[in-house]
Amino acid sequence: MRRGRQPARQVAAHGVQLAYEHLAAEGRRQAQGDDGQVDGDAPAGLALIEGADAAGQGEQGRGQREPGGADECERGDPDSAFASAQVKVDQTYVTPAETHNPIELQGTIATWDGQMLTIYEESQAVFNLRSVLAQMFGLPKENVRVITKFVGSGFGSKLWQWTHCALACAAARELGKPVKLVLSRRMMFQSVGHRPRTQQRVRLGAMNEGKLVALMQDYLNDLDILGGYHENCGESTSYFYSVPNLRVHWGRTRRNIGSPTPMRGPGAVPGLFATESAMNELADQLKIDPVRLRELNEPKIDEGKGIPFSSRHYLECLQLGGERFGWANRNSEVGSMKRDGVILGWGVSGAAWISGRFPAQASVELRDDGSARVACGTQDIGTGTYTILAQLVSDKTGVPLNKIEVVLGDTSLPPGPVSGGSLVTGSVVPAVFEAADNAITSLLTVATTEPGSAFGNRTRDDLAFESRRVFAKADGPAKGVPFSDLLRRTNMRFVTGSGKSEGTLDEKKPKVSMHSYGCHFVEVTWQPATARLRVNRVVTVIDGGRIINPLAGRNQIEGAVVMGIGMALLEHTIYDPQNGAPINSNLADYLMSVNADAPLMEVHFLDYPDTDVNPLGARGIGEIGLAGVAAAITAATYHATGVRVRELPIRIEDLLTSSILT
Repeated sequence: MRRGRQPARQVAAHGVQLAYEHLAAEGRRQAQGDDGQVDGDAPAGLALIEGADAAGQGEQGRGQREPGGADECERGDPDSAFASAQVKVDQTYVTPAETHNPIELQGTIATWDGQMLTIYEESQAVFNLRSVLAQMFGLPKENVRVITKFVGSGFGSKLWQWTHCALACAAARELGKPVKLVLSRRMMFQSVGHRPRTQQRVRLGAMNEGKLVALMQDYLNDLDILGGYHENCGESTSYFYSVPNLRVHWGRTRRNIGSPTPMRGPGAVPGLFATESAMNELADQLKIDPVRLRELNEPKIDEGKGIPFSSRHYLECLQLGGERFGWANRNSEVGSMKRDGVILGWGVSGAAWISGRFPAQASVELRDDGSARVACGTQDIGTGTYTILAQLVSDKTGVPLNKIEVVLGDTSLPPGPVSGGSLVTGSVVPAVFEAADNAITSLLTVATTEPGSAFGNRTRDDLAFESRRVFAKADGPAKGVPFSDLLRRTNMRFVTGSGKSEGTLDEKKPKVSMHSYGCHFVEVTWQPATARLRVNRVVTVIDGGRIINPLAGRNQIEGAVVMGIGMALLEHTIYDPQNGAPINSNLADYLMSVNADAPLMEVHFLDYPDTDVNPLGARGIGEIGLAGVAAAITAATYHATGVRVRELPIRIEDLLTSSILT
């Protein structure tokens, strides 16, 4: 089985790699020697992260550093521009290793019927998993069926086929009986990935009035000894703000730890913690409002690619968020704002995340009982995909939601997108719409060709469909026939239509830059006598295209904000320096945000459709809510305590250095 591991991971990566390679700085340059290590000199900026790197040696031992490359977005002369800048920020920011920890443990049920393998698994990518298992066990793809009806969350840890799945399949084949294998919580910390530790040096140069002239980001991410994972912390750097001179360099540090893997908002989440923190520090140096600093550096186009934005309303996010939060009442002096015996701190941060589509297929049936069925081989990982697909079919056909059957999570269905990158909703919209249109076309064909139809003397072009009724265009819907009646009269149980849409992430020359945007305004309370810091209030505004399901969408953002509080204050996977295994590998010692940590939250959507993504203008929002939260919290912490925290999570040892007493 070990020999099959590496090609299996390569196959597993295929479906998601378009999104996460997009996050991984397209066109990065790597020169690899015969020993498997990347050759070449590390970028100069990375060498100056050594102090931050040394801080982690006690946890994971000294790692072997290897250089990465420069993003294609490098532009201008950032070194000269930074050297001549009137105001400068040059700081290093560190995020720790974090573990996904969905409440549902990972596991597999595997059963064989001759050469047919069926597995039940909580997968975020059923078709990728099928391809992997087919390769590993030497089977045609059609001999492998993967079923995932529901997923108890995953945050990226269930994107891949991990070791336990292959072991369960092999054991079931050997025993000739079904086998169920479930990981323990402790195993979940080591066997199914984690977000890697990152170290990022960010240099900003600006004019006295606040206009950026240079931005350089040099970063390292830890990884295992054999893997090749890249945490693309520079994903949003090239386009988020207008700056003529920019460079992003990266490298990696190999350590004796388990393999890292994408975790909710990979790359952009730790990356924006660093760059948005640096923007807040620059605003403090310039003594201007941090919101105003962001307004001054709003780009007109995606300067990394030289193309227009499909839809960007970042400034409106800041404006609405500031109004709802009451930002105009902010006193910028550290420790100056008080209420009910506690010190208040206010902070702000921007957010961004990719948008686009994976390839997708779907089918839609209209049935003689007036119901409908929509099928797609994607997954619902708790984000509401079942509901979204029902809404799409209802929008097209008029069939009520309670009469629409949604079938997901099965490789016997039309191939669907991976549940990663917040791309499922955007991907399935055109496929489901086309399938519904084709089902309606089939229905109109039945109306004009089958015996028993009231429209036998009409041509298909004479007819139309609206609100579940087939009607002659000349007569209007009121004189139409319900499609259920038409199917019964013609002795048809159902009509069906298929649809598909192509992906966008592999476009070599995109015409527009597609992303979602947002911002977070955060209030913390600080009690110096007990060194107690609490996130008290958060206002979040998201520019995520058209929001199909506002209730579920708001829930997604609120959950992401709570996760961001954990990132800022609590989460940290600690490794044993003797064996590389996590020490705090349980839910008692690995601290996460719980209900008691949740602040008052407001979530607002701008709801501007982005029709470059799909006809409905919908973009995914599962990850953008986490981006930027930690930077807003550390900014608010500084405003309250005077303590500048650049390494997460914020510790009480950091806060005890505060000079703000009462």
